[in-house]
Amino acid sequence: MATNISTRPRSNPYAPSWGSKIIKALTNFVPTLVAIAVFLLIWQLLCSGPNATLPGPIQVLQDTWDPLIIDPFFQGDGTDQGLFWQLAASLKRVAIGYFLAAIVGIALGILVGVSTMMFRALDPIFQVLRTIPPLAWLPISLAAMRDAQPAAIFVIFITAIWPIIINTGVGVQNIPQDYNNVAKVLQLSKPKYFIKVLLPATVPYIFTGLKIAIGLSWLAIVAAEMLTGGVGIGFFIWDAYNSGAISEVILAILYVGLVGLLLDKLVTFIGKLVLPED
Repeated sequence: MATNISTRPRSNPYAPSWGSKIIKALTNFVPTLVAIAVFLLIWQLLCSGPNATLPGPIQVLQDTWDPLIIDPFFQGDGTDQGLFWQLAASLKRVAIGYFLAAIVGIALGILVGVSTMMFRALDPIFQVLRTIPPLAWLPISLAAMRDAQPAAIFVIFITAIWPIIINTGVGVQNIPQDYNNVAKVLQLSKPKYFIKVLLPATVPYIFTGLKIAIGLSWLAIVAAEMLTGGVGIGFFIWDAYNSGAISEVILAILYVGLVGLLLDKLVTFIGKLVLPED
């Protein structure tokens, strides 16, 4: 008599349930909420006196509730736009400059990593150029391009490219010698060596550079937009300061920090999808 044996995998009775995972996540978030509450309380106390020069969180909320908070999609004339459109304009510039920096930076990083001659020739130049502050490039880019939009994108590009180049080059140089020996034994062609050996071994270093670069890009665009003008969160902050709307400046700075955090988490998430698990 045949016995019917089920091949369906048994569930692990010790595996945490969704409810326990949610409770754990909320529990881990409690210290952050407490820290935020303490920070807001201290901020309110410091800015509630008669000689306070900055508004407290309650005043910021009252000053910016309508229309900046409840209507971020507001569209007016010229630079009179809601915060969503200000952030969207800045993110568009960052995306273009960052994407170009990633392509050129990874290519140059691989080049200096595989070629000792190119490393000796270009590394000193890279080390000098990467120490130049991003805004120092802005006058040159404005003089060359005669337009604020491509000038701001160039500042993003020149700011983001250095950590990508350096980390990619280090990754190529740190490929284990055993991998190279196996590639020689198997007589892999250069394209196959690139796809099967060099790229997988270098990807963790590349994403380290990309993660550093996205933070630098976001920092640079805000500063660049303060000088180039137009729609963008950087010029919004500068314009609000010149108008004496300090509450709007504080709110915009908060948004800048949150967007920067999301960009960092996004690159980290993509890296976890691409990187092989240990």
